[in-house]
Amino acid sequence: MPRPRRPRNDPAQYDDLTEEWWPPHGRFAALHWLARARAGLIPDPPAPGSPLLDVACGAGLLQPHLTGRLAGWSHTGVDLSLPALRQARAHGVRAVAADAVRLPFADASFECVVAGEVLEHLPDLASAVAEITRVLAPGGTLVVDTLNDTLFCRIFLVHLAERVPGGPPPGVHDPALLVAPERLHALLAEHGVRLHRPTGLRPAVGQYLAWVTRRRDDVTMLPVNSVAGVYQAIATKDAS
Repeated sequence: MPRPRRPRNDPAQYDDLTEEWWPPHGRFAALHWLARARAGLIPDPPAPGSPLLDVACGAGLLQPHLTGRLAGWSHTGVDLSLPALRQARAHGVRAVAADAVRLPFADASFECVVAGEVLEHLPDLASAVAEITRVLAPGGTLVVDTLNDTLFCRIFLVHLAERVPGGPPPGVHDPALLVAPERLHALLAEHGVRLHRPTGLRPAVGQYLAWVTRRRDDVTMLPVNSVAGVYQAIATKDAS
């Protein structure tokens, strides 16, 4: 059946594409690549069972990477998509239906908060940052990745990328909501959270070509100096 036409950045698009979450060559394939890169920034848990919050967890793509040194994290995920949350729960995530601007958790509940590929979807970014930092414990770590508010990003990673394999599904991003690192730094600082130097990300070209030709099922995201496109960073909350 044809999928309905929806406005850009409509969260219902994720329900329309719910069968695309886990296939390695599905429309959300790049989210798997980014989830692995994101996991590389997550610190070791301070104790077994330490709570980690995954904001906009989708179908739980981070969970397979919480192994080895990260196995001690207790993974809670929030998302608006109920079909995605059902899949996340099946993959071992404590899945909760919630909006990023109204998180149903007490202050300082999580030693680590992960917000991957979500900030650029939030019309009220300031309120979401306030909530994310509220539930982050003093001394805790925030891990983010998002799309920069640049002409390069609007042209190449939104409009053109929607037309190539591995790019985002058409209409998923609204260019008006992209997030400059300077803006994120200022919003976090209002809540006592310090953003460390962001790093850009790009797919490994050889691996991407092998993925396109179905000779491999995943692609490594490599760090680059330019943050004009996708960037990732960690931030820490004041311990006091």
